[in-house]
Amino acid sequence: MAKPKVKNILLSLPLAILALLIAGAGIYLVSSTLGRLKITPRASSGNNAPSGSHFNLNIIGVPKDKTADISGGNRIFVPLTGSCQIKLSEGTYQVLDANCTDGSGTFQLPNPDPTNTGVTTYSVWARALGKPGGKSSTTTCATDPTDQMLYCSIYSMVQVRNKGKSSFTNVSKELLYVYADINGDGTNERMPLFDSRLQDYYWQYDNQGLKMVQLRFYEISTTVP
Repeated sequence: MAKPKVKNILLSLPLAILALLIAGAGIYLVSSTLGRLKITPRASSGNNAPSGSHFNLNIIGVPKDKTADISGGNRIFVPLTGSCQIKLSEGTYQVLDANCTDGSGTFQLPNPDPTNTGVTTYSVWARALGKPGGKSSTTTCATDPTDQMLYCSIYSMVQVRNKGKSSFTNVSKELLYVYADINGDGTNERMPLFDSRLQDYYWQYDNQGLKMVQLRFYEISTTVP
């Protein structure tokens, strides 16, 4: 006796129902062409950060100043209460001076937008960690080489440690650019890190009890205004 033919259940399902089943399994529908589905993994993880490889930098608030010279690794120590400058130099990701409790530390990172197109070559994501209650503010600053005038961006990265789960947000605009009126025309210009119009770039870090800010640098672009 011939065996009855059994249709493939998935192939017989309407595309709309099949798309819902796929979404529930952790993937999402990108396109449908001639009845064929194209699917890709979700773009972010459960903490709202992008998926994929990245460089990790922890900015750690400590109650007592460090006395030793510290370099390398993936962390920079800052005052738990107070301010310091994280100086920035151009190059591959590297902590050059991890002790910012003495007033300044140094972090090396690539040029994020060499031609100032407003589209970054990489992106920075941040979240606050540690005991709930602390917060910090980080502002990108630099000096005009013609008159030594200091300019700080109108945008700052503000991190607050609330109760519960901590999620990442994109802070590329705040950490990779200075937005300031450097020519006195009343309009704020956009200057990426290491733009030749300014020099001596740094992050002004002001801490009010935040234990840690975690930064992740991903090789994905971000479009800024």
